Amino acid sequence: MTVVTFVVYGVNMEAGLAERKGRKAGYHHGDLRRALLDAALEQVREEGAAALSLREVARRAGVTHAAPYRHFVSKEALVAAVAEEGFHTMRETLLAAMDPSAGPGENLGRIGVAYVRFAVGHPSHFRVMYGAGQGDSAAFPEMLDAGRGAFDVLVQTVEAGVRAGELRDEPIASLSLAAWSIVHGLASLLVEDKLPPEAGRPEDLATMVTAMLMRGLAPVAEAKPRAKAPAAATPRAGRSRRR
Repeated sequence: MTVVTFVVYGVNMEAGLAERKGRKAGYHHGDLRRALLDAALEQVREEGAAALSLREVARRAGVTHAAPYRHFVSKEALVAAVAEEGFHTMRETLLAAMDPSAGPGENLGRIGVAYVRFAVGHPSHFRVMYGAGQGDSAAFPEMLDAGRGAFDVLVQTVEAGVRAGELRDEPIASLSLAAWSIVHGLASLLVEDKLPPEAGRPEDLATMVTAMLMRGLAPVAEAKPRAKAPAAATPRAGRSRRR
């Protein structure tokens, strides 16, 4: 299995002084929405997704408290926009990890590693995408469509693997759920820093987990019927001699 190169664990792509300067410059050129999204990601990185608020996002973006309402009618709308952006980026990451010349089984392993790669490289997005602050998700169809688009990369790869005989012939939905659950669990542990240092590097852990996943989803070889053992010979009772 080809291992997708990881970003260095602990490096937050969404933070940094350069980004803050770029965000302010973007706003002065009229990109208020982008400035607010970046400020939201910054707050999530520093304080967690539960602390996200429009007032604090406005403060970090250097605008009035009323300014965010030009683009987001509520905190939930801001959360949905951050999540939607994350799902789009995730889909691009998964698609970029696939090799057109490889089989679906190998590509399933590739996107499993890429999923963890995305989570480690975009922890603020990841926390918001799967956090509890989205409110009624049905009110944000664009976010739901983006989420389905990311998940469809996995589903279509699993389906291709079953057709090619590289994955076991079981319901696509069940196989996809199993695959997603395993890599998502590892990604969540890494993002929330729940693993001890001796557990290993994220790259090694993702490679190990996806390799085990692939073995678990491989077709089950049909057991050959066991040959019946020959019946044991029954000793004949000897005839008693007459004296």
